[in-house]
Amino acid sequence: MVTKARGGSLAPGRVVGDGRYRLLAQFGIDERAGAHLWRARDGQLRRDVALTLLVGDPADAESARLARRTLERAAHAAKFGHSGVARVLDVLSLGSGVTSNEGLLGVVVAEWTKGSDLVDLVAERPVAPAAAARMVQALAEAVERAHQSGLVLGLDHPQRLRLTPEGALKLAFPGPLPDATLRDDVKALGAVLYLLLTGKWALPGGPTAIPAAPLTPAGRIVPPRSLVPSVPPELSSLAVRTIEDGDHGGIRTSSAILRVLDQAAEAEERTQLIKAVGGSVADVEGRDENGTIWTTKKPVKDAARRRKLAAGVTVLVVAAVGILAWLGMLAISFFQSDPAATGPKVNVAASSSSAAPAPAQSAAPPAAPPAAKFGTPVDPAGVAVYNPEGTGDYASRAKNAIDGDPATVWKTEQYHQQFPVLKSGVGLVANFDNSIKLAQVKISANSPGTKVEIRTADSQDAALADTKVVGAGDLTGPDTTITLQQPTDGKFFIVWITQLGGDTGKFSSQIGDLSFVPAG
Repeated sequence: MVTKARGGSLAPGRVVGDGRYRLLAQFGIDERAGAHLWRARDGQLRRDVALTLLVGDPADAESARLARRTLERAAHAAKFGHSGVARVLDVLSLGSGVTSNEGLLGVVVAEWTKGSDLVDLVAERPVAPAAAARMVQALAEAVERAHQSGLVLGLDHPQRLRLTPEGALKLAFPGPLPDATLRDDVKALGAVLYLLLTGKWALPGGPTAIPAAPLTPAGRIVPPRSLVPSVPPELSSLAVRTIEDGDHGGIRTSSAILRVLDQAAEAEERTQLIKAVGGSVADVEGRDENGTIWTTKKPVKDAARRRKLAAGVTVLVVAAVGILAWLGMLAISFFQSDPAATGPKVNVAASSSSAAPAPAQSAAPPAAPPAAKFGTPVDPAGVAVYNPEGTGDYASRAKNAIDGDPATVWKTEQYHQQFPVLKSGVGLVANFDNSIKLAQVKISANSPGTKVEIRTADSQDAALADTKVVGAGDLTGPDTTITLQQPTDGKFFIVWITQLGGDTGKFSSQIGDLSFVPAG
């Protein structure tokens, strides 16, 4: 006979969810909601899942009401897809998957996230600042996307988060508190950054396994830099300003966090460059983020003006070629009809010997040029990193690939092993407001050894298996044009990197600019 789980009797081997899910291991408890976080085995589909078990007495009306609110929010999150959030597979409630004798008010079932606990990660020592910034950056992108959809994720408890094998943080146990707000998600991002930098939790309700962040005599959070001097000032300030609600420059949106993290990442790269060349800050003050030297001031990025200038030059060149061709035909006609012109004359005899000579014909107008095979490049409405098997890869810099300036780049992370050892690839997905009939993709990239595929997709977050390869090529020079096998209609196109550039142990690729050319 199967033993049911009751209240506090949850233990490995017990079965919940009307006999479907066998508990394997507990990963934490969020006391604020009576939420027990478990890894379990789905007996029907034979796969591991993450369970958020809402423990309580069904006879307690208030507890039952709060649980229903959490389940409703989790059900809404089931429609949300992002690599930084585990996908909600099912939501069970009393009378619908949960029986009254199980001691549960509901269950949120999510896909299992492989990797390690965030708590275990910081138990021994804090995370290096650059790595911490990248981890929070990926999580902030998920929050930003969710908030644009009006969803609260509820990641304000460290035991709900896990570190994936790719080194990204992921909300592994979805199920926001009944009264959680968008602001709570933003504060949680600051608290997670604080935790990574110091090993301490700066919000109420954290697990007992993690020490609380210390406070100043005035009751404010002690900045991470005061605890760990190696923390950069901008990251230390970001953590505190995000968590606190005072009037001293607080940060209240995930988009603002992303901007600061992006600046911190660029500062870290500049620091690494200085260390690599053995120079000083003054040695690189005259370089932009890609190493290009500039003189009096950094060039202004004006993609629209550059595109207009390029179009104007193209029109002038075409007009000049047409005029020269017309003048050439006039010159040929002139010499053919001039009696004084040197060279033998050819008389064409009529079929009858008595026929009069044919009158001279005037010069024919130049023939119309053949129809163009390709049209004018179409600017996408947006671009994002396409990373179905992970997160990261400098997602905030994806926009650099469509700004019209090849000098500003998007690049992948640096991998120690070539694709597909760690994952099958990574790329950029461009979306268009209206469907286009794509014929060519022009790629500006100084990334020899990189191999790419052009894929079409039905959505920005489509699974790789649901995309279709329509072209491929190698990035052998600064500019590469990939002509599709045949013009393809679509609104979403992926430039998918299947092989990285670089050398052993240091594999990476970059893209400076993308141009999408439709059929003419």
